[in-house]
Amino acid sequence: MVNIFVFLIIGVFLALLFFNLYFRLKVLKLYKILVQNKVQFDKKHMWNPALLEEEVIPKYPEQASEIRAFIGHIKKSVAIAVVLIVMITILGLFLHFTKN
Repeated sequence: MVNIFVFLIIGVFLALLFFNLYFRLKVLKLYKILVQNKVQFDKKHMWNPALLEEEVIPKYPEQASEIRAFIGHIKKSVAIAVVLIVMITILGLFLHFTKN
């Protein structure tokens, strides 16, 4: 039983690592495009879509799809990371309590 939890924790950790690298590459590619075009926005725009559409998109209509993709990838990355970290923590707790 302990071995199963250890392998599950290792598997979820590797999934976390893979998704981190995958989204990092996608985000950095979009970030490079946004920097080259001098697109600027704050973190408040990332978490408030109405504010983004109202303040940022009208300033940079040519890069609207890149801005939305950049923010979407960051949100997905954070959501997946949170889920996988919670899974690692739960599996670690199961491992801790079944070991004794």
